[in-house]
Amino acid sequence: MGRFSSFAAELARNKTLLLGLLLLLTICLLAVLGPFFVDFANSRVGATIPRSPPTPEHWFGTDGQGRDMFTVMILAMPQTLRIGITAGLISLSVGVALGLVAGFAGGWVDTVIRLASDVMMTIPGIAILVLVAANVREMTVELMAVIVATLSWMVAARTIRAQTLSLRERGYVQVARLNGTSGLKLVFVEVLPNLLPFIAASFVITVSNAMLATVGLEALGLGPQNELTLGMTIYWAQFYGAIIRGMWWWWGPPILTIATIFVGLMLTSAGMDSFVNKRLGAN
Repeated sequence: MGRFSSFAAELARNKTLLLGLLLLLTICLLAVLGPFFVDFANSRVGATIPRSPPTPEHWFGTDGQGRDMFTVMILAMPQTLRIGITAGLISLSVGVALGLVAGFAGGWVDTVIRLASDVMMTIPGIAILVLVAANVREMTVELMAVIVATLSWMVAARTIRAQTLSLRERGYVQVARLNGTSGLKLVFVEVLPNLLPFIAASFVITVSNAMLATVGLEALGLGPQNELTLGMTIYWAQFYGAIIRGMWWWWGPPILTIATIFVGLMLTSAGMDSFVNKRLGAN
């Protein structure tokens, strides 16, 4: 109980982490609960008068296709978060698995995985993503998440490998090994639990990178064409000349929302880094 109290007190002092989590929680609540309070019909083309500025009836105005921008924003947030989180989970799973194997097995296995990670990190990922996405016949949310995850697992793999190399030399691991504990049990009982803070931090970084790549592809028009996402909203705004027409309510809210998500992820990542590495301090 005392250990939990100490953990909670240290967490409460980490203002950076708390602020980042608060921003992300706010966005997630809007994404989860928002669709229950809007009329889906307002997100269809021709539902309202096109190019109307914000009014009490349409809080964020309407776009050039006659869609209510507030409704579009509420429905776009879940899809954007879904792509980022799905890609993050896939790449994190691959990275953690490879990092554990490389760090614990060592030898030629470690060399092969490390070289593969280094080679992948030298490849211009965004160029490959653009090339692949441009040649996909029908882009979906799930497919985009897989494409992004394919080129974003390296950071997690390198982080987990480095920590595993350190943990496998610890005294308690050596004692367990001498007592005849199998390699698989050592990984799941002695090593993996001590990696959880690093896995959590890697997940935040991975989701941030995945969302950055996703929004970049969508802003180029390479995202899901039949799905509402924040990146595709920006694409259609620039496609129909919203900036030239002075329709700030079309491109402003999605950019502000994306910026809020990235600020939340950045603060959460920095807070977790401080929490894991005591040398950076608690704040």
